[in-house]
Amino acid sequence: MTEKVRCLIIGSGPAGYTAAIYASRANLNPVMYEGMQPGGQLTTTNEVENFPGYPEGITGPELMEDLKKQAQRFGADIRFGMATATDLSAAPYKVTIDGEKVIEADTIIISTGATAKYLGLPDETKYAGSGVSACATCDGFFYRKRKVAVVGGGDTACEEATYLAGLADHVYLIVRKPYLRASKIMQERVLANPKITVLFEHETVGLTGDRVVQGANLVKRRGQADEEQVHIEIDGFFLAIGHKPNSDIFKPWVETDEVGYIKTIPGTPRTRVEGVFAAGDVADPHYRQAITAAGSGCQAAIEAERYLSEKGI
Repeated sequence: MTEKVRCLIIGSGPAGYTAAIYASRANLNPVMYEGMQPGGQLTTTNEVENFPGYPEGITGPELMEDLKKQAQRFGADIRFGMATATDLSAAPYKVTIDGEKVIEADTIIISTGATAKYLGLPDETKYAGSGVSACATCDGFFYRKRKVAVVGGGDTACEEATYLAGLADHVYLIVRKPYLRASKIMQERVLANPKITVLFEHETVGLTGDRVVQGANLVKRRGQADEEQVHIEIDGFFLAIGHKPNSDIFKPWVETDEVGYIKTIPGTPRTRVEGVFAAGDVADPHYRQAITAAGSGCQAAIEAERYLSEKGI
């Protein structure tokens, strides 16, 4: 079963929904497949206070529903389904949905996002949105004058610990190895900050608290003769061990970096495949914010409209 469309948007979230709004208003008749998590990562966030236009804040699911309704108001065809294979060797490009249906598209906007890496503890799910976060910039504001922990030993972890130290009362940086992997300058900033305590050779084995995070159980020098059980009292637990861009099915065709983020022509959402654009976290290893994702979705839709116009499609 094959269907032909002018503009296909793969993935939802702020980037995908914004692209759908702009593409619909440009009469591109976009079809969107929302993916495994309709609305993207933001649907797991209880409170969003940094998205413009919501002075009192809004929950992540409500914000995504607003964006979805706005796209549908202008005629976007939003469907539940997941892209499972692609053939971008020649236009019209072919995308397989749920392993069955094939969509032929004149232009494609990839907005599949990136998935935060977690330790795999059951408590991470238990306290999701209630003290567990994978974005200090998003949620750090809620932990002003409180104690938090950051897991990780690379640049991202050090950056998040430093950012949180400007808000929180104290920050524990939980590092599995006996050293930091971060760049020298980031290591120096962390080690020189009196509000950050680095816990080397510690691993988190569980979180505690009544409905919200109130503490973390750690093991120091796990598996060694001097192994030690440690408990710290915290109000927030931040994961900073990386993200995995959801780009696997596109890798044979578009260029990605070593982690898997899709590379675009600087300053644009254009990939190396003509008529294929990338927006949001799948192409953003630096900011990963709802507002930057939305902005890139706008750019992708405008570029798609220009491409189709130039091709006379």
